[in-house]
Amino acid sequence: MRYITRFTNALMEKFLPDPYIFVAILTFLVMLLGVTFTDSSPLDMTLHWGNGFWGLLGFTMQMVVVLAAGHVLAHSPLFKKGLSKLASTIKTPSMAIIIVTFVSLIACWVNWGFGLVIGAIFAKEIARHVKKVDYRLLIASAYSGMVIWHGGLAGSIPLSIATENHPFQSLMGVVPTSQTIFSTYNLFIVIVILITLPIFNRFLMPREDEIVEIDPALLKDEKEAFPPAEKTFASITERSYLITGFIGLMGLTYLGYHFMTNGFVLDLNIVNTMFVILGIILHGTPQRFLAAVQDAIKTTGGIVFQFPFYAGIMGMMTASGLAAVMSGWFVSISNESTFYLFTFFAAGLVNFFVPSGGGQWSVQAPIMLDAAASLNADFAKTAMAIAWGDAWTNMIQPFWALPALAVAGLRAKDIMGFCVLVLVYSGIIISIGFFFF
Repeated sequence: MRYITRFTNALMEKFLPDPYIFVAILTFLVMLLGVTFTDSSPLDMTLHWGNGFWGLLGFTMQMVVVLAAGHVLAHSPLFKKGLSKLASTIKTPSMAIIIVTFVSLIACWVNWGFGLVIGAIFAKEIARHVKKVDYRLLIASAYSGMVIWHGGLAGSIPLSIATENHPFQSLMGVVPTSQTIFSTYNLFIVIVILITLPIFNRFLMPREDEIVEIDPALLKDEKEAFPPAEKTFASITERSYLITGFIGLMGLTYLGYHFMTNGFVLDLNIVNTMFVILGIILHGTPQRFLAAVQDAIKTTGGIVFQFPFYAGIMGMMTASGLAAVMSGWFVSISNESTFYLFTFFAAGLVNFFVPSGGGQWSVQAPIMLDAAASLNADFAKTAMAIAWGDAWTNMIQPFWALPALAVAGLRAKDIMGFCVLVLVYSGIIISIGFFFF
């Protein structure tokens, strides 16, 4: 295993470009495929790209907020003490890898946005306390929790089809989560990954002479220096606990009402609201909260300027019909026994170019649901095969690693060698779940 890990790390280090270069290459590849396999001309593909370029603008802002707000929350005094205390109980590199993987998996199963940020911040805190732990593997282990998200409580596809008046209700009806998230095959996949992936990641640990450590001094937070208080309105309000209490009370009241009326329903906006309100409360004063926000915003640059390029790719994939062509390839070789498995593989391929669960569902659902109807296959299981394919190839899609990398201060190539092996391992488990259950 160490030989394989060494090989994949060396491969990624040599050939995986910066995430911006990666998305530029994907843009060119999609344009070429669109011209080759659809009736779109180069000009058509360019127009599809431009028309879709800002299609993820709202989602981009959500991602900026989830990263910044998670950073702010994790750097509040109470949260920092809690993370530090938990990290201090971990004594060995092996235990560090196992625990950070398990925590990330649980958090991502609850909500991917929460897990993505918390896993990376927890890993960073562990690196301050545990010596001789490979920092690259630690962050990769934190990111590996993302593989489970679409089979969890915040999975966008199962939650969408469980909602009245969803776009495909006329074909498949309203599908309760008992047939998707809490189905036998999904629980099998989730439980096996939850139990075994932490141990698998532990076996990816490099030899002691190949470990890449990070100097704990580089992870220390600089103490914020504030100007002395003055007897002015501005100075008094900046240090006012009353303002914090008022905003905090409003936010908690809203969240309480949401959960009382909707149940424990988490979407990205609710997670962001929780992060922001708790960050405001736990920092105590507006001055400390705003200082933490200013520091957190520095980590969001990669998201702001790369997500629009993926939106452009999604525009080319959908408007040209290329996504439908790709899905059709897999449908054409499927039968009653292999349909769910090939649907999973097809979704994994499309996810490289349309890295958005909701966007991918809108692209693939018409093709895959029609095929399911012709094969008399189960619609709910078909939807979950698409969901797991979307989550699966996130392991080698730098797009989703950006938030974790921003928190950790690493490059995509630093962790992708480990993530390739997580992709292979989790792919085997997911395939078993869909083929035998």
